Amino acid sequence: MDNQLLHTPDGVRDIYRDECQKKLAVQDGVHEVFRLYGYEDIETPTYEFFDIFNKERGSVSNQEMFKFFDRDNNTLVLRPDVTPAIARCVVKYFMDSEAPLRLCYLARTFINNSSYQGRLKETTHTGAEMIGEDSPEADAEMIAMVITCLKSAGLKEFQVELGQVEFFRGLADEAGMDEETQEELRELIENKNYFGVEELISERPVKESMKEVFLKLPQLFGPLNEISRLRSMTDNKRALKAIERLERVQTILEAYGMAEYVSYDLGMLSKYKYYTGIIFKAYTYGTGDYIVTGGRYDKLLLQFGKDRPAVGFVIVVDRLLQALSRQKIEIETSPVSTAILYDPSAWENAVRLACHLRENQMAVQMIRREESKATEVYRKSLAEGPVRNLLFLDEKGETVHFIGVRDGKSHDIPFAEYMM
Repeated sequence: MDNQLLHTPDGVRDIYRDECQKKLAVQDGVHEVFRLYGYEDIETPTYEFFDIFNKERGSVSNQEMFKFFDRDNNTLVLRPDVTPAIARCVVKYFMDSEAPLRLCYLARTFINNSSYQGRLKETTHTGAEMIGEDSPEADAEMIAMVITCLKSAGLKEFQVELGQVEFFRGLADEAGMDEETQEELRELIENKNYFGVEELISERPVKESMKEVFLKLPQLFGPLNEISRLRSMTDNKRALKAIERLERVQTILEAYGMAEYVSYDLGMLSKYKYYTGIIFKAYTYGTGDYIVTGGRYDKLLLQFGKDRPAVGFVIVVDRLLQALSRQKIEIETSPVSTAILYDPSAWENAVRLACHLRENQMAVQMIRREESKATEVYRKSLAEGPVRNLLFLDEKGETVHFIGVRDGKSHDIPFAEYMM
């Protein structure tokens, strides 16, 4: 049992030293992008009422939530998703705001995945939401910000795929499909299961022209001109409007100079019911899943009492870091590189030396030497971490002994001279 307590439960892990430094550096870089685009930080609680993430609002099933009870017997959950929590928060605190809200966040999310899925149950998400504007310009701003964030992290090879759920829903509603059939068809199209789509629609009273469009959806991905050809295959107003929206977003992204990172996939249909228009995911090599997901969710806030359009995205930080590592992309960090080791009698000069270094923006550790341990013991121990330089003050504290942590080489400088 004692040994078991040293390990983490399935689905969570410790992050420390170099990896933790890199994670913080990536998060800081992404946050700086959010700031430059004019987004304000928001924090929501780690746990909320269960109903905040119910079937219509949330991104995970009931079985995948970590649930518990408070002393009043209310069902609470660790947040599996941040967007519904922000929607709740906006309705509570910004009911009368007419200008668009730009909000960003950094949060842990918790999903009780089955262990065989190989995913972490606790992940770090950072993302942004624009609330109060329904326009192609708002959609394009989100895509542009995703691209800028990924580039700030160091990625060079990635792709953002755009879809439009309204295209599919417009056709499915015209075909008179009930919700269950739509969901079954959506899943087949999402999985690029051409033969499954063919079998399902052959059993339904759908006109031939519409069947042809449904059969093309699993294969409709690539440049926008391939998607635009569908105009001649349907007269469904919702479907045509969806294509027009994508074309407008493409034009705006060209103005941003970012269109080269974008491709289109009308067969990308999210299982999340709160999406209402454009949806997107970003991929790169080195990870088996998306690193960014997002889209428009114009009706989500209405469920909390305020009818306002919204669009947003989330970056899965853990997957982004995995991709950066596998692509061998260096992440700049500022680890602690210097330590001051001092004999107890030299504590005053050790404090003066540490303050001097910190005033010059140098990170430094202070270590009080135990009488029973030689300087060499500390040097070898520090070599296991990021520290490269060891400054030793002996009993008198009048000399700074410079010791290379890696090679053990040393030289001395008088304390007074060093402090000049």
